[in-house]
Amino acid sequence: MTDEHRTPRPEDDAARLGLVVVGEAAALHSGDEAALDASEQNIRDTIDEMIDEPLTPRQEQVVERLASAGGTLTAGLSGALAAQTGRSVDDVLEGAARSVVWQQRLADQRDAAAAEDPRGADERSGGQREDAGGQQRERRDENGRDED
Repeated sequence: MTDEHRTPRPEDDAARLGLVVVGEAAALHSGDEAALDASEQNIRDTIDEMIDEPLTPRQEQVVERLASAGGTLTAGLSGALAAQTGRSVDDVLEGAARSVVWQQRLADQRDAAAAEDPRGADERSGGQREDAGGQQRERRDENGRDED
């Protein structure tokens, strides 16, 4: 079976939607009407490609508004984080996008490991989920202090 005919996993859909939300946040921060229009069209196109059956007009509005609201929240939080850390909003949003992609790669690795080992990845890891956000955070010792 080729990737073209493969059914997307929930992790793939979640990553795709996460990137759409980050894109909406970037468009909101840019203040560019063309970027906002393109982002809104991207939301519609992404949803249309992901659904199995057509949505009712009301369902479509709700889903689009949810994605837009996610972008608005992401824009606000990234702006606040940028102000607090002294980084640019673009840097914060880039980090968010990297985390989304990293989380999808971790899911791919977990699936590949589970396919190779009948015990499954969860059993090997003690049932703990991997945290893609950890690649963004500084490492801390057992007392909560930054490690060098």
